[in-house]
Amino acid sequence: MRVNWNYIKIGLLLALVVFLYAFSSTKNLKRTIAKTNIKFQGENTLYVTHETVSKLLIQNKQNVTSVRKEILDLNELETALNSNPMIKHAEVYVAVNGVLTAEIIQKKPIARVSTNASYYIDDEGLYMPLSSNYTARVPLITGTVLKNDLKQVFIMAKKVQEDEFLKKHVVEIYQTKNKEISLKLRKYSFNVLLGNTKELEKKINNLKAFYQKALKDKTLNSYSNVNLRFGNQVVCTKK
Repeated sequence: MRVNWNYIKIGLLLALVVFLYAFSSTKNLKRTIAKTNIKFQGENTLYVTHETVSKLLIQNKQNVTSVRKEILDLNELETALNSNPMIKHAEVYVAVNGVLTAEIIQKKPIARVSTNASYYIDDEGLYMPLSSNYTARVPLITGTVLKNDLKQVFIMAKKVQEDEFLKKHVVEIYQTKNKEISLKLRKYSFNVLLGNTKELEKKINNLKAFYQKALKDKTLNSYSNVNLRFGNQVVCTKK
């Protein structure tokens, strides 16, 4: 019987590749984590510090650098990071060289609630605690605001963030018990009465038209209230 040495060589080569892969994988899993690397994505402003993230990476009261890769639970570490109310999303992975990397996307505050409690509202309309590391320059939200009912003030805060005119001028968003919204501007003392956030775009356009005309007429300091609640009308109250 004639032996086909080519098949034997291929079989031996495959066996060698499988052995080397299994050996390297086993050796790699038994390595301990060499160090940790924390990366913040997006803005340079840090509401949560490197130290805080490092503490969240501690597993079973041990520093992760003393844990072997084979027993390191990356899902558990990601869950710990994502549970932090300052963090929007976290991804944790280990490189071949044993470096544990945590990539962090922070929440972005767009307004600060200042009532009997103080906290931020992020760009998804969710609660975000104040940071001892950095204070965001965002409009204040005052009046009657419940942490579990942020929908309307979020709509208004989001509009302020997205509109250059409002972003330049609005410093405070006030909500009454009846959920009516009013705005306070940076340079002028009159209140802008919006009512609810229905037809908000039309109301803001009316405000811009009024502002440009009153600026031209030099009468912006003559009013105490600018009422935009009545559709296409702008009803002004003089001081």
